[in-house]
Amino acid sequence: MRENEHIECWLTDMDGVLVHENQAIPGAAELIERWVATSKRFLVLTNNSIYTPRDLAARLKASGLEIPEENLWTSALATAQFLRDQLPGGRAYVIGEAGLTTALHEAGFVLTDTNPDYVVLGETRTYSFEAITKAVRLILEGARFIATNPDVTGPSKEGPLPATGAIAAMITAATSRDPYIVGKPNPMMFRSAMNQIDAHSETTAMIGDRMDTDIIAGMEAGLHTVLVLSGITQAADINAYPFRPAQICNSVADLIDQV
Repeated sequence: MRENEHIECWLTDMDGVLVHENQAIPGAAELIERWVATSKRFLVLTNNSIYTPRDLAARLKASGLEIPEENLWTSALATAQFLRDQLPGGRAYVIGEAGLTTALHEAGFVLTDTNPDYVVLGETRTYSFEAITKAVRLILEGARFIATNPDVTGPSKEGPLPATGAIAAMITAATSRDPYIVGKPNPMMFRSAMNQIDAHSETTAMIGDRMDTDIIAGMEAGLHTVLVLSGITQAADINAYPFRPAQICNSVADLIDQV
């Protein structure tokens, strides 16, 4: 049997797997074309909660990747789905951008700073001391604390930026409350994505470039895991972890003929 012949659905990380610094990684466009041509169900996952799928699709197109917005799954969408399942029609105080506020609106949530059920923290380029103070006080008054992802830094042209995990740590220090984090490496992110495309774990693969998020979460969700060496984790790093991916490739270009 050809390797991966049994795989019906594909989940893939975005940064370091399909794109690097706003440029498509060689082979990424061809792999996506192959998935479309062979009617494979697939989703591109990202922990970034800033962009709506429409905005993200436009940014990816500028990078040379044609990915329909319905094939994009962000931590904001996963968080909104989780909260809708937990408390339909709930109320949330949100620190985040359009990707998160739009997802929560569409999930039927009321966004408010008055008696919210949840404080939801996502990625933003404009964290304000006033908003963080409000979040701290609302959590101390009983609002439940949710974060879209645990990433402590994000990339920029000038260098690393503080991200959701760093701001969450500050709120935790002030409230003694840890957030429930929906995004990777929580397998919840993968399960919600699989539900979206009606996928089953035994016939679904996860492609990622990080052992500590993509691969461990994919493994815990019961997926076939594929590590690509085009991003964070390098071959020399693999033995430092007590688990291994099912498959290791130099890049997604190695997977084209296996689909």
